[in-house]
Amino acid sequence: MACHSVLTAIRTHADWVPGHVGPSSQLMLRHGGKYLSRTADHEVLEAVYEDTALRIIIQWPSTGTAKTFMNVPDNLSIFAARTAGPESHHFLIEAEDGLA
Repeated sequence: MACHSVLTAIRTHADWVPGHVGPSSQLMLRHGGKYLSRTADHEVLEAVYEDTALRIIIQWPSTGTAKTFMNVPDNLSIFAARTAGPESHHFLIEAEDGLA
């Protein structure tokens, strides 16, 4: 079943961005991921406001694919660089209505 990664990043500094965006995007695409949205342009409709610089939604073929991507050795160094930059939150959500 398809799933989505939903990420938010609160920028603490931008030094990590140039070395992260290209390599992580290429690796994500090689593992079957597809950006549905990757933007700093967003509007808070309902929530306690947080200074989020970036919101990202990635579609994956399955939860297994997403989890494999997170543990690929090439991704671990990219991931370390990204987590040293912003405060981030990453949620993996199955693409179904689990309450229906």
